[in-house]
Amino acid sequence: MKEILDYELVHIGNYTLHVHNLLAILILASVSGIILRILNRGIRKNKKIDEGAKYSIKQLARYTIIVITILLGITLLGFDLSVLFVGSAALLVGIGFGLQHLFNDFISGIIILFDGTIKVNDVIEVDGIVCRVKEIKLRTTAVMTREDKFIILPNSVITQGKVVNWTYSHHTSRFEIHVNLAYTEDIPAIMKLFKEVTLQHKAVSRTPEPSIRITKFGESSVEITIMFWCDEVFRVENIKSEIRVDVFRALVNHNIKFPYPQSIIHYANPEDAGRSVDPS
Repeated sequence: MKEILDYELVHIGNYTLHVHNLLAILILASVSGIILRILNRGIRKNKKIDEGAKYSIKQLARYTIIVITILLGITLLGFDLSVLFVGSAALLVGIGFGLQHLFNDFISGIIILFDGTIKVNDVIEVDGIVCRVKEIKLRTTAVMTREDKFIILPNSVITQGKVVNWTYSHHTSRFEIHVNLAYTEDIPAIMKLFKEVTLQHKAVSRTPEPSIRITKFGESSVEITIMFWCDEVFRVENIKSEIRVDVFRALVNHNIKFPYPQSIIHYANPEDAGRSVDPS
């Protein structure tokens, strides 16, 4: 048995590859695979961790085990890691300057996974685009927009830019709808009507309740803002459209008209009001 394990497969200069080296590599790979499966199963069954955090933990564990397996594998093959690192230091420095943006994305990916402020299934806003996080890798993050288009973002864009996480603290966010009314209408009664209409939508949260406010006195109208809370953050534009339709129907049913822009012209001499203006 010892003769089989010590059998030389490759001999190049001072390096010799034996059967026991390959056997050790196979055992190492098997053990790593078993550890990964056990970790994934344990994380998946944990009910105290949300899905986004589970994904981050699994990815970090996977990358860590892969790196450790590779380093141990190189050692088991008979290579001295210290010699490899010293010999390749100058080469790594040169490559580092050329691939600094790539390394920046890798480091940003590790930060995102460790930090946990952005997780899979979170709804975020980057450069004015609202999207849902679908996958976080070491170099890139895949997101899906409201138009169901996939965008691949370099991780450095997320860590270095301004990102709004709509679902960071909880999955209910506040949204607004603006409606303009004429000054001649019964504004308090209409505000009460808007609240009743908004509460009828099944996606609108009852706690907290919708809030109706006067937010602006315009030249020809009063601006009313309907504020409501909803947990359907990603598809909220559809919900806002449905609420607008309900508001429009309520206004029509109560014979409430939308205001039109009006301009009042004051003449210095009242006699000029009836005269025609010569365009020349």
